[in-house]
Amino acid sequence: MQQPQQPVLRDIVLVGGGHTHVGVLKRFAMRPEPGVRLTLICRDTHTPYSGMLPGYVAGHYGYDDVHIDLRRLAEYAGARFFRDEAIGIDHEDRRVLCRSRPPVPYDWMSINIGSTPRVGTVRGAHAHAVPVKPIHRFNDRWLTLLERIEAHPGRTRVAVVGGGAGGVELLLAMQYRLGHELAARGRDPGELSFALFTRGERILPTHNPRVRTHFEATLRRRGVEVHTGTEVVAVEAGRLQADDGSWHGADEIVWVTNAGGAEWLKDTRLELDDDGFIKVGDTLQSLSDPRIFAAGDIAHQLHHSREKAGVFAVRQGRPLADNLRAAVTDRPLSPYHPQRHWLALISTGDRHAVASRGWWYLAGDWVWRWKDWIDRRFMARFNALPPMTEGAMKAPAASRVKLDDEESAQAISAFAMRCGGCGAKVGATTLSRALSTLEPVAREEVLVGLHAPDDAAVVRVPPGKDMVHTVDFFRAFIDDPYVFGKVAANHALGDIFAMGAEAQTATAVATVPQGLEAKVEDTVFQMMSGAVEVLNAADCALVGGHTGEGSELALGFSVNGLIDSGSMGERTEDDGPAGTALMTKGGLRPGQVLILTKPIGTGTLFAAHARLAARGRWIDAALDSMCQSNREGAACLHEHGATACTDLTGFGLLGHLVEMTRPSGVDAELDLAALPLLEGAEETVAAGILSSLQPANVRLRRAIRDQPAWVEHPRYPLLFDPQTAGGLLAGVPAERAEACLAALHALGYGQAAIIGRVEAPGEALEPIRLNG
Repeated sequence: MQQPQQPVLRDIVLVGGGHTHVGVLKRFAMRPEPGVRLTLICRDTHTPYSGMLPGYVAGHYGYDDVHIDLRRLAEYAGARFFRDEAIGIDHEDRRVLCRSRPPVPYDWMSINIGSTPRVGTVRGAHAHAVPVKPIHRFNDRWLTLLERIEAHPGRTRVAVVGGGAGGVELLLAMQYRLGHELAARGRDPGELSFALFTRGERILPTHNPRVRTHFEATLRRRGVEVHTGTEVVAVEAGRLQADDGSWHGADEIVWVTNAGGAEWLKDTRLELDDDGFIKVGDTLQSLSDPRIFAAGDIAHQLHHSREKAGVFAVRQGRPLADNLRAAVTDRPLSPYHPQRHWLALISTGDRHAVASRGWWYLAGDWVWRWKDWIDRRFMARFNALPPMTEGAMKAPAASRVKLDDEESAQAISAFAMRCGGCGAKVGATTLSRALSTLEPVAREEVLVGLHAPDDAAVVRVPPGKDMVHTVDFFRAFIDDPYVFGKVAANHALGDIFAMGAEAQTATAVATVPQGLEAKVEDTVFQMMSGAVEVLNAADCALVGGHTGEGSELALGFSVNGLIDSGSMGERTEDDGPAGTALMTKGGLRPGQVLILTKPIGTGTLFAAHARLAARGRWIDAALDSMCQSNREGAACLHEHGATACTDLTGFGLLGHLVEMTRPSGVDAELDLAALPLLEGAEETVAAGILSSLQPANVRLRRAIRDQPAWVEHPRYPLLFDPQTAGGLLAGVPAERAEACLAALHALGYGQAAIIGRVEAPGEALEPIRLNG
């Protein structure tokens, strides 16, 4: 994560990962604005480039060829990436309301979320048609449709509704791909039939007659039925109805028309046109709220109405970035006038394309090669990013952001040499505001808790219970404080759950980079909201803590847990679900199997993320794993007779296994082939990208029998990979292992696996033997 080199003074929030916003991110990456922080809110980490989508459907490109990795681009730009979906705007407090996280404050905001299909306006279309837009969701729909058609016996009728360039191009790409897929399976491509429906009197109405004539001839030659002047008014399973009352058979219906603005925009103050698009002026600002900009398909530039084409969204990247920069530095904004004519390169699915601009027309295979060159060059601007190296960031320039007197005083204080000791605490007013809306779970044992004015919590230990204590603390490794808070809380709770205890209370210790009070307050609020969400789910009450200033965001917890008194007695495999003995590291028994509940690889993946060498979806999956609680997993292991358990953290798999074998007086065998891995971990390790803690962990290699024979194994380095909020490693009776594994899978630990066995101690000094 690129650490801020000066206090954050203003926030620009980008809602949506469309073509315009990727341009804005790249321009701010090339020239950061000191004191200005960008935040991208987008549900999907990988956003498709619409110009290459037909080529992807036709099978000419792979997934990564046509998708821009937003998480990686945001990291490159020094922007925060919040994987979520906007659902509203709080105009008074300037906050973006999100579906599954706390609201995100903004000083200026831009919306680039594309359009949304209006299938609901046609009876049955929502249930029986596959909408193309929003494009970022089309991939899953397309893959599902592809599977259905490939598995469908006999004839399949495909209908595409929408006669513009997008509908025609997509139909031809689908026909090409599906025909080849059927032929590869030994089936007759003639089983497929295609029909195009458009309410217009002609296809491609915004293009010149020669372009239309070319595509009309192509559609005829490829046996496509074309129904012009035909509005679809109803859809049912296996057929659709035209406005003249006639019905047409269709096994699959793809909807490429009748798109509008997102429904949630109607509940904002933004002025919208009849189709729900945001009305903007020449500066791309909303007509009703000048602090909000809009671009791409979601915007209707009032004085320069243009077709909803990707070329305009791409061209708006520079003027939008310039005007956001001007707005945040209190300089005049510049008008943007889109061109009247634009070059459209429309493919026919079979590596042939047509060039259209005004009355200009060209066609041929060479046009497709030209289009392919243009598209790949465009994608390289956002995916072929130079590697990040230590010290690559220059010293911060003076900020041009205009501040009021109070903000100026806070900024000067933030820049100044800071006090230590209690002088480094976050201000009481800032902290109380940030924590005032948090609602930690209530436990009757908490007598004095978070919202009491006292300096310490008072907690009763219930009769018949013993206390279990643990503490964890680490600095942020991602730029989303809400998700970081969830991971930090899960990480701290892991030690409690691994011992078979229940969590009772937690106190937090946090450091937050200094800055304007409003920015510090929001960081604390976001981070602690995520943490309290996890603590509450574990029935663990947050009872207090300490927040101070530091150069980097960091968070830790001291957690207290409860276990039945007398549970320190040795737990045996005969103990049933009601067995109350602690699961300690020293409880492994020969003949048990080793079960790991989560995949490993967080260390190498986040080291790669910091170097722009990890795909965004790899980081998404890693964060999802880290945010999964170990609570249910620990209970499941306990119920199936586990006698020893630990959570995987900084010492890595080998380090924690050695911690278990030594006090247990046993040896262990690990099956490298059985290790569950996070997606991408093997690739990043193969590239030599390792965590900074890896060298210290590798010193434990002396615990491996015949260690030199395994050094070249591709999974060997992952034995030493430090984990954050990792899974549980437990010894379970062999005869109960399969049932335990099935139960873990049912609970959502989908990659839980048996990774080895516990053995009686042998003559060798090394306790760990590898295979696989």
